[in-house]
Amino acid sequence: MVTVLQTVLGVTALVYLHGWCGLWTGLARMIQPWHAGSFLLGLFAVWLALASPVAAHDQHFLTVHMIQHLLLMSVAAPLILLGQPLLVLTNGLPSRLVDAVGRLLCRQRIQQLGAALVTPTLCWIAATAALVVWHVPAALTLTMQSAPWHVVAKASFAVTGLLFWWPVVQPWPSVPAPQWSTVLYLFLAMLPCDILSAFLVFSDRIAYSTYVSMPGHTSLSVLEDQQIAGALMWTVVTLVYLTAGTIVATRLLTPRAVEAV
Repeated sequence: MVTVLQTVLGVTALVYLHGWCGLWTGLARMIQPWHAGSFLLGLFAVWLALASPVAAHDQHFLTVHMIQHLLLMSVAAPLILLGQPLLVLTNGLPSRLVDAVGRLLCRQRIQQLGAALVTPTLCWIAATAALVVWHVPAALTLTMQSAPWHVVAKASFAVTGLLFWWPVVQPWPSVPAPQWSTVLYLFLAMLPCDILSAFLVFSDRIAYSTYVSMPGHTSLSVLEDQQIAGALMWTVVTLVYLTAGTIVATRLLTPRAVEAV
């Protein structure tokens, strides 16, 4: 599984770089180096979360599980979208494949479905649901005991992370238009994370008893691990969301905010 993921990430990076080189030299350099850097950093974050040596310990420590969740939803997702992935990857694919995909995307029902999927309400619900559902003790235990469900959980973090950040970043084919509602969107998204984080940090009981059965673990070490995981989530989510909200607000308060990104 890890080898397959590494191959997919490597091929994606190569296709992206091929497409970026074409756009950099052909269309008045509309895609800047920072776009490529952001996308590649996003792929690296995915690798760290799912294929690095650290990822192998996610079933032994809640903190590692939380690092994976944060990397996928709060770090990799916005970085990948900032790289304008659809525009650049499309330019890097073979022309026949691009034409076939283009004909498919031109269908009205496909366009309507795509527009519906990236509405802020649906994106917020999807990301919040993934956060809540997979941190229910029974669900988390299921992912630790079942390899298929483990893959499903991690995939849902990645997909809903991309959905969540789409209305914020607004990559192509969206028409960038910063709105004050985006700041509210980010603030409301922090609330479920804060509630879960606070519970993990201040609770005096172990939320995920399955970790106690791991070799070398004690009730005290598992509780400390739980508190560290909660504090990490609280800190990272607060920093990332406040930073994003500040950037959006700054663009709204700046005359050039109406310009395309």
